[in-house]
Amino acid sequence: MRRLVIGDVHSGKKAIPQLLQRAKVTKKDHLIFLGDYVDSWSEAFETVAYLIELQQTHNCLFIRGNHDELCYEWMLSGEENPQWLAHGGTATRDSYLKAGKENWGPHLNFYKNLRNNYLDKDQRLYLHAGFTNLKGIEYEYFDQLFYWDRTLWELARALNPKLKQTDKDFPKRLTHYKEIFIGHTPISKTGVAVPQQGGNVWNVDTGAAFKGPLTIMDVETKAFWQSDPVHLLYPNEKGRN
Repeated sequence: MRRLVIGDVHSGKKAIPQLLQRAKVTKKDHLIFLGDYVDSWSEAFETVAYLIELQQTHNCLFIRGNHDELCYEWMLSGEENPQWLAHGGTATRDSYLKAGKENWGPHLNFYKNLRNNYLDKDQRLYLHAGFTNLKGIEYEYFDQLFYWDRTLWELARALNPKLKQTDKDFPKRLTHYKEIFIGHTPISKTGVAVPQQGGNVWNVDTGAAFKGPLTIMDVETKAFWQSDPVHLLYPNEKGRN
């Protein structure tokens, strides 16, 4: 069994089957999606519907992203957050309204049951954004940081590559985990990018919401596969560009 992580999808449904085919995914593989399933391209409803169906045939785990939480809040309350609308939410709102509220039930359950994080048996941590508590995720005061924080990746990027995890100056909050896999902060918004590592943190958000591809990566070998740049799959749309 391979354990495979998938970066931020952002309504790019057409990219998902490309990934599964190119990575030769089987039902024995464990698929860990790192969040942000909506907000950018026009197929928000269709993307989540696809993932709900995929969960019936494959071993999937879905992490909560900040865009997913914003969409869920709108679906429950009907209140339109201007910041959400300005950052891809308009396309998501339109997709869900077009689908009809009578079809929202399974999607509400999907959003409700997303996980804030996942720790596997090898002490690898998966979450959308980050955490701030020096003692680790169990001690985090605010759950929202799991899908909103950007300081974890900022810290990882600033680390001296020569600094080892056993060194006394290695950031304490990173020492609790063998590796950490995140999305949230796109590596590039203007073109094709590949997963990046900082310390023991891996960022797999390769900018599918903008002009980058969607990425799937084997957490053990670090082999990865990518879709076509997602904007090319939606040629008549702007996305978040």
